[in-house]
Amino acid sequence: MNDIDAWVWWLVGAAALGIPLVVTAMPEFGMFAVGAVAAAVAAGLGLGAVGQVLTFLVVSVALIAVVRPIAARHGRQSPQLATGVEALKGRQAVVLERVDGSGGRIKLAGEIWSARALDSGRAYEAGQEVDVVDIEGATAIVI
Repeated sequence: MNDIDAWVWWLVGAAALGIPLVVTAMPEFGMFAVGAVAAAVAAGLGLGAVGQVLTFLVVSVALIAVVRPIAARHGRQSPQLATGVEALKGRQAVVLERVDGSGGRIKLAGEIWSARALDSGRAYEAGQEVDVVDIEGATAIVI
């Protein structure tokens, strides 16, 4: 074991820390892996064992202290641009076939959708404009 340079061991440690990162999706393991790569660079530059360990600790702790709060803040934010079915909610559509509580057809965003009225006692005739309030599967809920 003494024949292998310290920087190789740090890279092995970085790879070993990458495995739980992938398996558990915990970004902290990735930050520790980057710390191990920094320690490998320190070892390659000739720093002693204490310098390598300090490099590992400083880089890992700095990444956790700086990156983790930023990532958490971004994780709590809702996307500014609605996509998919979320982008269709609130849009207007044109009734193609009578829409009531049991079903019908509308043209929404250039596509033909199955639809049903939010109020089951209400009906919309062909040619009327309706507002999409929700999407349930492939059915638009309209008022």
